[in-house]
Amino acid sequence: MRRIALLLAAALLSAPVLASHCPADMAKIDQILKTDPPADPAVLEQVKKLRVEGEELHKSGDHAESEKVLAQALNLLQSSE
Repeated sequence: MRRIALLLAAALLSAPVLASHCPADMAKIDQILKTDPPADPAVLEQVKKLRVEGEELHKSGDHAESEKVLAQALNLLQSSE
């Protein structure tokens, strides 16, 4: 019984750690947009749209989907360099 309780507690405590990836990605996107935005206005708009969508997904608790959307934004930023 103790092992199950410890496992459950560890799982509950690890959830916020896993969710912390989203804010790091959002900060990275914000920094790139501030220091080296893409020259193509269409790419810039798409990145901004994905950034907002990723934040909304993060706030709603869908961290897996948020990470996917934010990764798309980062890929667009990196491919536009």
